[in-house]
Amino acid sequence: METPKPAKEHEWLGQLVGDWTFEGDFWMGPDQPRVKTSGRWSIRSLGGLWVVADGVGEDPTGATNTSQMTIGYEPERGRFVGSFIASMMTKFWLYDGQLDGDRLVLEAEGPAFSGQGTALYRDVFAIEGREGFRLTSEVQGEDGGWTEFLTADYRRAA
Repeated sequence: METPKPAKEHEWLGQLVGDWTFEGDFWMGPDQPRVKTSGRWSIRSLGGLWVVADGVGEDPTGATNTSQMTIGYEPERGRFVGSFIASMMTKFWLYDGQLDGDRLVLEAEGPAFSGQGTALYRDVFAIEGREGFRLTSEVQGEDGGWTEFLTADYRRAA
């Protein structure tokens, strides 16, 4: 089997490779206040075809949380795929997505904030030049509209 050559979509993912610091805020429900978060991500490439992000951040109590995200592109399907796990949850998130202009939009199904049933979520990566990107997480409501619940700005670590 011949090793595949990276496509332009894989090259897009290459923009994320590096060491990053982030600051952002989020809420854990519509009736909850927004809280600040900060941390760092180290993103590496696997053969130019996948990126793996190892994250460390603080939650509102000051506890350290760790996470890992993988993202790749399947040319056969014409779709981005990935996964996300974190030390503060038991959910294994599976992503499916595509580029929307210069933004990568990844969707996954997960537990609804209400605790009843599931909801559709999306993480949006928006590149902001060579030195940064913004990650926005949204949840789809019963009315089909999207509500942002996390925003984080990533900057290359010095």
